[in-house]
Amino acid sequence: MNTTVLNPTDEQLFAIDAAAAGDHLKLKAYAGATKTSTLTMIANRLSAKRGKYLAFNRDIVADAKRKFPSNVSTQTWHSLAYSASDPGITARLNLAKEPPHHLAARYGLGPIKVPTVIGRSVELSAFQVGRMVGDGSARFCRSAQSAPEAWHIPVDEKIEEAAAEDLRALLLPHVTRHWEESADPRGRTAITPDVYLKLWERSRPNIGADFILIDEAQDSDGLMLSVLRRQQHAQVIYAGDPYQQIYEWRGAVNAMEHIQARQCALTMSFRFGRTFAALASRILQLFGETVPVRGRPGVESVLIEDPAARPEVDAVLCRKNVTVMGVLANGLAAGHRVAVRANTEEILAFADGADRLMHGQRAYRPTSLALFESWRDVQEYARGQAGRDLLPIVQLIDNHGTDFLRELLARVSSEKEADYVVSTVHRAKGLEWDRVRVAGDFRFRNEDDGRTTLADDEARLAYVALTRARVLLDVSELKHDLLKVFEDARPVFR
Repeated sequence: MNTTVLNPTDEQLFAIDAAAAGDHLKLKAYAGATKTSTLTMIANRLSAKRGKYLAFNRDIVADAKRKFPSNVSTQTWHSLAYSASDPGITARLNLAKEPPHHLAARYGLGPIKVPTVIGRSVELSAFQVGRMVGDGSARFCRSAQSAPEAWHIPVDEKIEEAAAEDLRALLLPHVTRHWEESADPRGRTAITPDVYLKLWERSRPNIGADFILIDEAQDSDGLMLSVLRRQQHAQVIYAGDPYQQIYEWRGAVNAMEHIQARQCALTMSFRFGRTFAALASRILQLFGETVPVRGRPGVESVLIEDPAARPEVDAVLCRKNVTVMGVLANGLAAGHRVAVRANTEEILAFADGADRLMHGQRAYRPTSLALFESWRDVQEYARGQAGRDLLPIVQLIDNHGTDFLRELLARVSSEKEADYVVSTVHRAKGLEWDRVRVAGDFRFRNEDDGRTTLADDEARLAYVALTRARVLLDVSELKHDLLKVFEDARPVFR
């Protein structure tokens, strides 16, 4: 299908000409700035060459398949690696997964006592230790390193820093063993898709294309960058928004900052008008960005700042799962049909874990409860600064019980039938709605000098949330804190 746009912007024309010159290229595209459409135009311009479009998300690739011309094949990274992998390795995807405590026992690992920042020592169970080994191996698989390193091993932030370093050093040989067992062609243990992806990267693969298009490049991890740097035969064109990189916890490294290539900018958002663009630009100012977002001329965008207005919306975006639950509860109580985009498995696991702690048992899932020995410990932690993110869901359980959470999730509507959707910002990335409300559950920091600030990861989440609306954006819950943050930021736009 030919999807060439009849009237590309000057920025798009510049990018198309730059791509036609044959050099590696990175398209720095702000939210709604038609980066995928621009990649499609580039593919049409390079119609005499073979192209490969790669993205991490299966849905994005499926959508791209309908848009790109016939000279471009579209795949996810995993499907590309799978087709080139040893069937003996991939066959182990279907084996039963080894429980973490069985893994720990097989490696001779038992419970480990560690000091925590909450003022007491706790015992990591064999289940938790085994899970850390598996998680360390998984994180290594998404990196560019040739062997596991200590920093690949995730350690709960409630463990004291020095103890965390000692723990990583203790477990590193076991992470290495776990990887070697996973990579062994004669191995008999189950693997995850990341294992064959890592083995493919280590084989120094040659991607059969004259040019390679990388969408959502800001979310690339070290492994993906490692593969792309070796494609000396092909032109690589990266497209992404460095300010929408919100997957650091998954191993993403913000490729847009690391890529050495000619840069082209796509600054006009076709999603919204000048009002929303000005707000998004103020967020980018916090990063020192000197080029503002431009709204589409002639498009009216209405900003709601009055908490009493409460207009009808198509989506409510929340930073945290627990806020999703609160909005869901209020919506159901008002008789609304509500859809949910959130990690509902994590919420159910929290309810199960809370039940275990209330009955004097340790909770292995979710990780946010794994280091507590009683529900009282959770309550005390949630009341402190370090545990403030847990406070709303702890209060919800204290006031209504764990079954209340399960009942809420059982009453969720499908998105097609719902009056509106409640989503975490992570699950809303890449989506857009006409009318959006952004919840006020972001982590604003009150500094000792009286300033209010946003950490970079929080500012990126806010930028994503505030750029999902096309027509109406309700920021009433955020207005006070956002204005305080902006007051301390100096104008830097040219």
